Amino acid sequence: MSWMEWYDSLAKPSWTPEPSTIGLIWQILYPIILVTFGFVFYQALRRQLPWQVAVPFAINLVANLLFTPIQFGLRNLPLAAVDILIVWGTILWMIAAVWKHHRWVAVAQFPYLVWVSIATVLQWTITWWNR
Repeated sequence: MSWMEWYDSLAKPSWTPEPSTIGLIWQILYPIILVTFGFVFYQALRRQLPWQVAVPFAINLVANLLFTPIQFGLRNLPLAAVDILIVWGTILWMIAAVWKHHRWVAVAQFPYLVWVSIATVLQWTITWWNR
């Protein structure tokens, strides 16, 4: 069965956003991520920012990119739940790490944090209901 048929077959809470809504949210978040992460990596490469500040951004980027293949390729709900928890935790770490250097980058992560917080609760609920 296709990934969409598989996802549709899962037990999900009534408040689960439609796939089109999820896509729209990511269309809003990805430009914010691109600009802020790009800025942090650029500043770290120029040695204008300690490399330790860029570490949570790098981990977050990898974990974020791995979520879709884990969830919809491997169809591994428990691993996807762990992955999204890493995404969520690294957003908090990113905000704390960059706050004293570039507060605007930290503040720009709040929409990402809000969405990933909702998505984390959703993922863990779906994982629990489909164990």
